[in-house]
Amino acid sequence: MICSYCVSSNSVGNKIYINLNETFPCVRLLNATHQIGCQSSFAGDVGVVHLLESEENLDWVLGSGPNPPYMVILESTLFTRPIMMKLKHGSQRVAGVVVVEPTTNPPDGFSPHTSCPNENTGVYSESYGPSYAHCNVTVWNPLGTGLSYEEFDFPIFSMKDSNDTEVLRRCYREHNRAVNGSTPQYPLCAMQLFSHMSAVRDTATCMRRSEIPFSLTPEEVCDPLGDENVWASTKPLNNTAKGHKEGESVVIAAAKMDSRSFFFDVAPGADGTATGLVALLAAANALRNATAELNRTILYTFFHGETFDYIGSSRMVYDMENNQFALDLDNVHSILEVGQVALGSNSRLWLHSDPVSRRNSSVNVEKLASNLHLAAAGLNISLEEPNVTQPLPPSSLQRFLRARPIPGVVIENHQASFTNKYYQSIFDNAESLQLNYSPNLTAEEQLEFVTDAAKNLTEVATAVARGLYLQAGGHPAGMNAVQADSRLVRPMLYTFLVRGKNSWSEQLVSPELASQLKDRPTNFYIGVHQQMSEPRFMVQTILANLTGTIVNVTKENCQKQKEDEEDLYYYQWVQGPLRPNSTERDSFCVRSGVRRFAAKSPAFVLREYTS
Repeated sequence: MICSYCVSSNSVGNKIYINLNETFPCVRLLNATHQIGCQSSFAGDVGVVHLLESEENLDWVLGSGPNPPYMVILESTLFTRPIMMKLKHGSQRVAGVVVVEPTTNPPDGFSPHTSCPNENTGVYSESYGPSYAHCNVTVWNPLGTGLSYEEFDFPIFSMKDSNDTEVLRRCYREHNRAVNGSTPQYPLCAMQLFSHMSAVRDTATCMRRSEIPFSLTPEEVCDPLGDENVWASTKPLNNTAKGHKEGESVVIAAAKMDSRSFFFDVAPGADGTATGLVALLAAANALRNATAELNRTILYTFFHGETFDYIGSSRMVYDMENNQFALDLDNVHSILEVGQVALGSNSRLWLHSDPVSRRNSSVNVEKLASNLHLAAAGLNISLEEPNVTQPLPPSSLQRFLRARPIPGVVIENHQASFTNKYYQSIFDNAESLQLNYSPNLTAEEQLEFVTDAAKNLTEVATAVARGLYLQAGGHPAGMNAVQADSRLVRPMLYTFLVRGKNSWSEQLVSPELASQLKDRPTNFYIGVHQQMSEPRFMVQTILANLTGTIVNVTKENCQKQKEDEEDLYYYQWVQGPLRPNSTERDSFCVRSGVRRFAAKSPAFVLREYTS
């Protein structure tokens, strides 16, 4: 008996079960109208192992096989929508599915997301640019199969192609495989998958059940997706006094910090998330000594939960409209968003804007685009603009435009459809960016090695920084002094996409949070609102170190100043570098303008779960 996500604490169980390692489940999620994803029954599901070797072999599982239900083992090439939908509709004979993750990315691409991401929660609708709604003009993710948004009533797990998968294959070949048409005899090799979740039907139903006091210790049966957004400004903003700031004009520089895949806890988001994230962090660092020359404030904003109907940006807009943020929408001058910016062979990026709001004479997108073109002059990248009839791609800017017309540009590496062949999948990883390291390099040497991806992203970050400098009122003569540093881009890419725990990242964190660093790539999934997610922790930490200043105080005084000046500054005691030939560190206090605010859908504030 083979088991995933099972615990056996007795000797009989240990003789029966072989527990599998490195398995990742598909989980149940709810929205306003229905449920998606997967789960097992309460006690887990058991089935006879069947290795699906071709689509033609499906008949054994769905019809002719004599020993249902079957636990289907799929090679990744067979993890397609047609096959999965056949298994879904034949689910009475299917106990579960295990997908074997290949050792290299599929060359033709794979995306389980929809072809039109966040289709119903962006700006385009029947009342705003109806001809652009529902991806009528541009199908952004043409490889999208929509599998992540289907409901399966059996468990589905991913498993790395390793010794465990060979155990499964051997178990099938030796016990279950039909030979010369003969029916295999008992005992058969079976497998149990456990991934039960209590949430059912839709968000409104589940939240109502959570609020019913069944006992003195009520148990929540569903948790809202959420965490916190992260922001920082180029000059101190009083975060206690909410609402409009008289005379304040800000340029929002935005990037998202979340991703997902079909499987829980595996959301690498290399091009989809990390490239824009790293470019904006590097740009913020490049501007740290140039902001005194600016007459507008730059607000670096990292939105969380954008994958799920723009959770983070919709909350910021809601808070600004209701005087719950340090600024309001009247303070927003313009928005520059950094999206998927991994450079291709032509080193070309595209400046996307909204054709509807541009018809408004007060929305001066041309000035922002002109500043970006000037910023890229002399760099090894080219910036171009799509046709004026091209709508905005999926982006946080869309949520601001739902509130009011604001000049905004989204920088992307695609003119129309995504160039990212692995959008929101387990394959949007370091390999997809060709973030390659020689196997002869040690972990420390890999951290120090400047890859082509790091060099290219440094150019992008420099263009973003210079564009923000000009948009915030900087003089063109001072622009060339603004330069991103590849020595920072290099370890950020490594930290997010290769190994979160390394000598660089360990210097930046507080001693109490050092255990949060993981010896693997960052999981960009947002998680539920009670928990601190990996990307929020990393972005907050890195942003504070890259934009803050070292304050020469003791650890105790660092904490005291944190309490005394929390309106304007964020203080953090960090581990610092190791001393030579020692395990001791030179720790210090960092003062920055980094802040957090809720990344939880306004629907949970308004208790309007069906909206």
